[in-house]
Amino acid sequence: MTQRLELYRCSVCGNLVQVILDGQGELVCCGEPMKLLKAQKNEEGKTEKHVPVFIKDENGNDIIAVGSTPHPMDENHYIMFIETISKDKNKVKLEYLYPGEEAKTCIKDQEFVDFAYEYCNLHGLWEGKRD
Repeated sequence: MTQRLELYRCSVCGNLVQVILDGQGELVCCGEPMKLLKAQKNEEGKTEKHVPVFIKDENGNDIIAVGSTPHPMDENHYIMFIETISKDKNKVKLEYLYPGEEAKTCIKDQEFVDFAYEYCNLHGLWEGKRD
């Protein structure tokens, strides 16, 4: 059974899909079952440049940056997207990023965001939560 907002990846072609509505079927791509991605999290005492970090800008808006130090954003290693999700999982914002851009996004609706995912082209899916 698939659940809303889960991410699945094809191990053959690399397709990445997100479930919009819960379902009973199996997701298949290139003739193979797709693999459910589990977000990696920062372990206590371990700093990680991939974990989304919530900070405030001078206007009181939430900025979600990837890592406490800037993540590389070059052609071979970059953050492909940042996705923010409300606590009730009813509101989602997805922002695609490209090499040369900063690995961050700005959220103006404070109640909207409870946690964020980011996807690194080399190191996969990571999760960060609002403190």
